[in-house]
Amino acid sequence: MTTRIPTSTSITESAVIAAPLAQVWHLIKLQDFHKFWSKLDKSDFVKGASPETDVVQWTFKDGTVLDVKQEEHSTIDHYITYSVIASTPALTYSSVISTVRCFAVTSGANEGSTFVQWSAHFSSDADAGVIEDARFKRKEALADLASVVVKK
Repeated sequence: MTTRIPTSTSITESAVIAAPLAQVWHLIKLQDFHKFWSKLDKSDFVKGASPETDVVQWTFKDGTVLDVKQEEHSTIDHYITYSVIASTPALTYSSVISTVRCFAVTSGANEGSTFVQWSAHFSSDADAGVIEDARFKRKEALADLASVVVKK
């Protein structure tokens, strides 16, 4: 019998990006993640997948394909929540729901910048490797986002 290492199934990564909120928020749409995330080859709407909300297919450069469903979106509070509803290859866990939130930094040394927070909540069958991989990918994507918006 193998023993699983107990691990938290929630993660949150964040970054302060030296660009105004409007410039950062403009890219936080599921169909636009490929414009900043270097691991993504493309992101396309999946037509007819859901009558209620948007579904976008993310094709990664390593061949992984995820269908992500927009669960929540607020242009007032600047956040988007999405879940993975299909994956090729198949996921090794049951589910994950993620949220990207953006906040304007309004005072201090980083005034005029944007604080971006990217969280994920995995089902209890996600192991430590899945959690650490997600942590790494979010850090990398936040760095990519910063490099894209700072160049503008």
